[in-house]
Amino acid sequence: MNSSSPKRLPAVAVLCSGSGTNLQAIINAARRGRLRARVAVVVSDQPKAFALTRAARAGIPAIVVRRGDFPSRDAFDRRLLEILTPYRVRLVCLAGFMRVLSPIMVHRYPRRILNIHPALLPAFPGAHAVRDALAWGAKVTGVTVHVVDEEVDHGPIVLQEAVAIRPGEKEAALLKRVHRVEHRLYPHAITLMLSGRARVQGRRVSVKRAS
Repeated sequence: MNSSSPKRLPAVAVLCSGSGTNLQAIINAARRGRLRARVAVVVSDQPKAFALTRAARAGIPAIVVRRGDFPSRDAFDRRLLEILTPYRVRLVCLAGFMRVLSPIMVHRYPRRILNIHPALLPAFPGAHAVRDALAWGAKVTGVTVHVVDEEVDHGPIVLQEAVAIRPGEKEAALLKRVHRVEHRLYPHAITLMLSGRARVQGRRVSVKRAS
């Protein structure tokens, strides 16, 4: 368990649309002291997302913001900002959040929004990266954690790790192996950003070794 008072740890917000396996990995890492941070709030655009159940089980505020309730993407993002601001989050982590953030959000949290993607960007951006890698006949795919900018799957890369594609491998099997890497890599990337060891300089992110 983390010996620091939870309220003194830097706060992160996690935005999810689905089952929330990366959210769970972040929660677990924080509980075990591998991530010196606390998940202050979880927001989902899907009322039935299992991520909300994971948050509730962990005693984390879980809030639904449905895109269809707002006339525009900007209005939706303004509502997100209203929710996040009181929590004073240091970092916003997208974990399977199937919405493209507007410049309103990106400018409010410059270089402080992370996303995890199941491919080695810039290869295979978009919502079906694992399927696309298999269809292309790629020999290697992987996981990317990157800083979010105003373009989709585009911002500076914090961490990447390759995953070899096995001959004849099916999408479900490959996705399972990719997820295992995601669950390890994302908490580490969050740690690097919160500790200041990861520095964003233009398109590049430099990572200092731990002292």
